Amino acid sequence: MKKQIDIKKIKVIQAPLAGISDCVYRGLTRKYSSTCLLSTEMLSAEALNNCPNPKGAILKFDEKEYPLSFQLVGHKPKMIAKCAKLLEERASVIDLNFGCPVNKVIKSGDGSAMMKTPELAQEIIYEVRNAVNIPISAKFRLGWSRDNENYVDFAKRMENAGANFITIHGRFRSDLYSGISDWEKIGKLKNEIKIPYFANGDIKTLDDAIKCLDVSKANGVSIGRGIMGDFTLPYRIEQYLETGKKIDEPSFKEKIEMLKTHLKQEVELRGEKNGVKFMRKFYNFYISSLKNASKYRQVLVVLESLKEIEEVLDDVLCLSSAN
Repeated sequence: MKKQIDIKKIKVIQAPLAGISDCVYRGLTRKYSSTCLLSTEMLSAEALNNCPNPKGAILKFDEKEYPLSFQLVGHKPKMIAKCAKLLEERASVIDLNFGCPVNKVIKSGDGSAMMKTPELAQEIIYEVRNAVNIPISAKFRLGWSRDNENYVDFAKRMENAGANFITIHGRFRSDLYSGISDWEKIGKLKNEIKIPYFANGDIKTLDDAIKCLDVSKANGVSIGRGIMGDFTLPYRIEQYLETGKKIDEPSFKEKIEMLKTHLKQEVELRGEKNGVKFMRKFYNFYISSLKNASKYRQVLVVLESLKEIEEVLDDVLCLSSAN
């Protein structure tokens, strides 16, 4: 019962981020929000099919994370349906990735390459719908390029094939992550489909989320990098939508304590060497508000022990307090 969801009550989705949204990351998001839909990292259907019982951090999760979405990427309908069935027992939602723009994904015809083959994407949704009895969703972009804007047709195909909701990133694949997410285009879906849709792209603050929802008319928001360095963001958005009250973002001191907790839990999960290495990508998000933050990041990313990093973070905190 814990893993069941009512999608109409979901207002914030923690977007899947490869190499980022592991069980520690999701657990810290859940610490603040009990209702945000959490998402695993992107899972390759090909890899999962070849190794149905993989070991390691990528499939590790805890029941406290529910509701939890498992995201699959691939282009073979029967194989993806088989993998979805394999994950059904542990998943609240099966999410299909038709939006990832990176070259190593699209070269196999996966991710946002599926925007060029909407019939195949529709077949994948159809096969997964027939394979599992839990909600399924699809994430995609505005199109492959600005000359191939097909997101409205794509959304209709997802709905007709059996998707329960969709998430749309307001850029084209050709944009990668440059430019600005077009929330107004996302808003065109309001009168085109009946299933819920979530807006994604450039939502880094509470005010961003408020503006995005106003412009896109979406049922909720999906947040990726905006959560990095501030696990309270989903909760603060949910509280605003429920009460109209704006809760301040964490203070710098609170962010440093959050970083320490994040670091310790990654070390516990991966061991000190790998945990410290894994955390290097996060430092800038936590300390970006500090003057000369890049200088301290350069120090942090070369340190190899938990103790050394904690000592530097204490120094950084003292410095910020003095200013």
